[in-house]
Amino acid sequence: METYVFTLTWTEQGLQDTRGSIVRTNEAVDTMERLGVKIFETYWTIGPFDILLVAECPDQATAQAVSLKLSRRGNVRAAAMRALDRGEMQQILDKVESLD
Repeated sequence: METYVFTLTWTEQGLQDTRGSIVRTNEAVDTMERLGVKIFETYWTIGPFDILLVAECPDQATAQAVSLKLSRRGNVRAAAMRALDRGEMQQILDKVESLD
């Protein structure tokens, strides 16, 4: 499983019903879980993104499918970023060092 951070930004449609944000987010989590995604945390944020979801996905294709499915509903624009833990980053750094 790979860790991803999903960034969600409200569209105009989503802004028209911010009160429904928690219900819609719960529905999104249900959809994600049906695709084999494990949700760790959900945050509503102040800044360039309105909602962040931290999750584990089986693969990159699933992460992209989730982003597209969430965006198709019209309330948010969703994107997925692969997140690396310390061990994964260390493996990358070791590869870089081996090239010197």
